Parts: sequence; C-alpha cells; structure tokens
Amino acid sequence: MSAASHPPRHPAASAVIPALNEEEPIAEVVRSVLGTGIGEVIVVDNGSTDRTAERAQAAGARVVREPQPGYGRACAAGVAAVREECRILLFLDGDGSDCPEFIPQLLAPIEAGTHDFVIGSRIRGRRQPGSMGPQQILAGYLAGLLCRWVYGVTYTDMSPFRAIRRDRLGRLGMREATYGWNLEMQMRAAVQGLRILEVPVDHRRRAGGASKVSGNLLGSLRAAGRIPWTFVKVALASHKR
Repeated sequence: MSAASHPPRHPAASAVIPALNEEEPIAEVVRSVLGTGIGEVIVVDNGSTDRTAERAQAAGARVVREPQPGYGRACAAGVAAVREECRILLFLDGDGSDCPEFIPQLLAPIEAGTHDFVIGSRIRGRRQPGSMGPQQILAGYLAGLLCRWVYGVTYTDMSPFRAIRRDRLGRLGMREATYGWNLEMQMRAAVQGLRILEVPVDHRRRAGGASKVSGNLLGSLRAAGRIPWTFVKVALASHKR
C-alpha cells in the first residue's frame, strides 16, 4: 500500500517547496515529503524553463506559479496558496539536499504546543561532504552571532528547512523578496518573542540542477550582499518600534 493511501499523520501541516529548474530531483522530493504523512505539498515554480512543474504535479504536489524571480516571493506565493485548514507551514528546498525523514522532528514541537518556530540546523546535524560551502557555514555563524548580540536569541544556521505556525508567520510582517527571507523570518521571530527551537538535521549534496547561491559566483555575491542588508534593515525597523 502506498504512503498516499494512508490518512495524513500531519493533516494540519502544509509543505511549501520553492523550485527553479529542479526537474531531476523534484519528483523524489515530493514523494518523500508526502511519505511522511504531511497534509499537502505545494511546489512553487519560480520561472522554471524545464519540466519541474510537470514532474512535481505528477508526483502528487499542487503546483503554484510565481514567475517573478525571488526566493522570498516564491515562499510567499506558496504560503498564500495553502488550504484553509493548514495550521503549520513547513519549508524545504526542492533540490534533494534537505532530508524529509526529519520532518516529524520539526513538526512535533509545534504540534505539541511547546514551540512556534522550529529550524532544522545543518550545522548541528550530519552534513555530507560538499553539501555546504564555506560561505554558507560562515554566513550562518555570523548571522547567529549578530542575532545573539541584538536579540539574545542563538541561531547556528539559516537553513531553509523549517516549520512555523501559520498564524505566527502571518503576524511577522515578512517583506524580503529574495535571498534574505530566511534571515528576516528568524529576526522577526526573535523580535516578537516566538518560542524558537533548533533541531539537528542531516544534509546532503543536492541531487540535481545548479545551486542559485553557492553553485555560482553571481549568486554568491548577491546573497553575500542581500543577507547583511536584510539584517541591518530589519534590525533598524525593530529598534524604532
């Protein structure tokens, strides 16, 4: 009997997977996420020129299209598309690097009512050699130091693999449209006093396609500039409150 034939074990959770030219890994990612018993999977096609959308839909995902480029825009489009009964939002990448078998660990603290926001820390988990570039590790470390200094909240990673209560996310006032979206969420969550937890997760090398950040110089430069700009912008805004 297939996993899809069983009642969802996490019916109130919806997974949002932003994707851009991920036709090689996306079907397996969708099937693996559905296999954890999550209520629904939404793949946001962020302007792919390959068969990402077609393969995601065939694997069981609902596909939403966001043609305007931007990681944050894609995530926001997925959030806007989740079904009404969704209470928990789960985010992960569509390249096969995140490990869906850790989804229950991310959802459990929120389902139990003990936490509002759970981040899967790749730094604290086991990483396959080559799965993260030095710049990604350093960026997470520096962002963690700054968040601890400004807000007293310690983060070790800006991992895209995360879960948050839908109502809490709606109150954060997210605005970042590109690479700084994950950091903005973490900062705004700290400002608003959300109950935050990091859990160790494993991380793999991407299963296909090309990285939009670590895999090319232009992406790395854009992210390198956007992330500190996001920190300064959000920090200044929260200070004025």
